[in-house]
Amino acid sequence: MITTTSVPCQASRPARAAQVESPRGGVRVPGQNSEEDLPSEKRRAVLVVNPLKVDVARLRSAVAVEEQAGRWCPSVWLETSADDPGHDVARAALKHAPTVVIVVGGDGTLRSVTEVLHSSGTPIAVVPTGTGNLLARNLGLMGSIETSVHAAFTGSAHAIDVGVARLTHPDGRVSTHMFLVMTGVGLDARMANDTNSSLKKRIGWLAYTEPISRSVLGNEQFEMHYQVGSAAERTVLAHTVIVGNCGTLPAGILLLPDAEPDDGLLDVILLRPKGFWQWLRVAARLGIGGMLHRTEGGRVVLRAAPDLRAMQYVRDRTFTARFDDAQHIQLDGDSFGLVSAVSISLLPGALLVRRP
Repeated sequence: MITTTSVPCQASRPARAAQVESPRGGVRVPGQNSEEDLPSEKRRAVLVVNPLKVDVARLRSAVAVEEQAGRWCPSVWLETSADDPGHDVARAALKHAPTVVIVVGGDGTLRSVTEVLHSSGTPIAVVPTGTGNLLARNLGLMGSIETSVHAAFTGSAHAIDVGVARLTHPDGRVSTHMFLVMTGVGLDARMANDTNSSLKKRIGWLAYTEPISRSVLGNEQFEMHYQVGSAAERTVLAHTVIVGNCGTLPAGILLLPDAEPDDGLLDVILLRPKGFWQWLRVAARLGIGGMLHRTEGGRVVLRAAPDLRAMQYVRDRTFTARFDDAQHIQLDGDSFGLVSAVSISLLPGALLVRRP
């Protein structure tokens, strides 16, 4: 178990706010906790740690090295639990006026912390230790514990968008949650809901193979009435719909080729293949597309390729949908049960993430 630590230190909020540049241009003024305004001996990190997914001794050693090298105050250590995946500890973290909050865990832990820290002006850093680590993959933050901790202490803050999903459940209850990577309905959500958790821990994202195969062979579709931005509402039969802030899945599969986490837009894909052979064409396009997208020449080839009727892409700032039959929904890989309607939007540049 990680013991919560709080060591006296003269860490205090800076007198003025510093500008933080978005990687895509533009300037954001977070309003607090700018590292440039603090002498090194007044900087402090707060770690929010999922203790089930990390070598704690190795993590402590890496943090101690960076504290000493940068002459930072001793870090505060907070631990998530089954009852608190990150919300309460994130609120506790803010009370220490941290220079950076280092999130040690997977996408679920990051999502929980983001629901508290977004728009606070306090940057987060990522030490990816989860199964998918999709945000870290999309931001180029995958690495060893030592590399990730070094970036947390020495990197710069970049603003990314935060997705907001307002869910209407079959009993009429409405809940609002945030996501950083993707939210999905249909096959994508059934994967999150049906995948064996113990198998997922052992073999990672490959555990999704069985629910994918079952759904593809069954060709389960649902009727959806959806609206993108201010366009007229449309009705389709779909196998799955995914709304993304980022575009890349595990194994380098590029699902949303135009998605950028800081462009202020949602990228939506509707998958509606009919039968095995159309599924095979979709799989081939996604697999090859991930490889081609890495080079300019490959991107030219992709743009020239004919569209597949089984894959439809749209982009806008908002997406709403309602379902005749309640559907499962997932946010950043976590199942949120059944919904009868969903409304998705963005908070542009609402989260600061430390990058090398």
